[in-house]
Amino acid sequence: MSTLIKNATIFDNSSQYHLQKKDILIIDGQIHKIAETIKTEDHFKVIELDNLHVSCGWFDSSVSFGEPGYEERENLENGLLVAAKSGFTKVAVNPNTNPIVDSKSDVEYLKSKSFNTATSLYPIGALTQQSKGIELAELYDMQKSGAIAFGDYNLPIENDNLMKVALLYAQNFDGLVLSFPKNNKIAGVGIANEGINSTKLGLKGIPALAEHIQIVRDLFLLEYTGGKLHIPTITTAKSVELIKEAKKKGLQVTCSVAVHHLALTDDELHGFDSRFKTNPPLRSEKDRKALIKGVKSGIIDCITSDHNPIDIENKKVEFSQAEDGVIGLESAFGILNNLLELEEFIPLLTNKPKTVFGLADNIIEEGNKADITLFNPKIESKFTQEHILSTSKNSPFLNKKTKGEVYGVFANNQLIIK
Repeated sequence: MSTLIKNATIFDNSSQYHLQKKDILIIDGQIHKIAETIKTEDHFKVIELDNLHVSCGWFDSSVSFGEPGYEERENLENGLLVAAKSGFTKVAVNPNTNPIVDSKSDVEYLKSKSFNTATSLYPIGALTQQSKGIELAELYDMQKSGAIAFGDYNLPIENDNLMKVALLYAQNFDGLVLSFPKNNKIAGVGIANEGINSTKLGLKGIPALAEHIQIVRDLFLLEYTGGKLHIPTITTAKSVELIKEAKKKGLQVTCSVAVHHLALTDDELHGFDSRFKTNPPLRSEKDRKALIKGVKSGIIDCITSDHNPIDIENKKVEFSQAEDGVIGLESAFGILNNLLELEEFIPLLTNKPKTVFGLADNIIEEGNKADITLFNPKIESKFTQEHILSTSKNSPFLNKKTKGEVYGVFANNQLIIK
């Protein structure tokens, strides 16, 4: 198959063609030629779109799909298609399925179900058996089968010694350990950020301290053991500072932030709308601004949609009874592009998170594999129900302003255009 992408502005700061408008010829999944003008031939599939920009394919480091066990929320086939149409050529999929992904066979199942899709699926294996936080799962075997990291999704490891052992053991095969930043004893049964809003609304609060204590513990353990630690979805100004200081010490620690924590605050809770019930919770405007600053300064390594489909029976209920989680693949680019400049956030969707998780980043150069996201950064619109491609509809961004449009991707020798 030969595909010709016409008049595309290349946005790839690792490429010699960065910010240049070029034609890109792809033959059999490989970038064959990049030039000012490439003559069209009859057998070419020609892509010519308004204000077309291309970058290296985007990677989302925290995505949940329902399959196996919760297919009513999202199955793998549709979930990966949603990711492709949202601009993501690679996704790291969390182990929060039924059964929990905690063995070699579970990882192999996910890999087999996602074979020959445009968007590549990379499993995150559970750190502990059944994500119960008692005994380590089959980490080495899972990595051999294709798992790229290990963590219990949205569940903290409460046993200090278990986390210490995990960090020590994973070093034997250069494994990446994820630790969710929440201390359950401090958080208690809280369901919202502890602050003025939770007090006004009568909602039980989760103090920011619950996040800080867990991060401090993990950083002390990392300093003791060595190894690689990734802290997903941080939410507070203090967390940014703690990770900044740890990096100054030379610790191998990285972190991510979710799009909804960059864009929203606990002010959204006044309507008791369960679409805004997340774990970790939405925090204050001060924290949101600190997270934006952390992205711009390079302290935060990855931006994730933290896409987590929840069916209507478990979401559109009383706020206190609703399950945590939002969908975010479809809205990620439009929201980020409204908050940040391309040069500030595209690297946190491409080369930086791929480096953290040990994935190849195919820069846009002749001879390289074509792994490309196509988008227009200028269109302004409003995110509506029509934009939701997921089976579940639990988006916190309905009727929010967005900027830019994703056209699709070219990856694994497949072109997906919305």
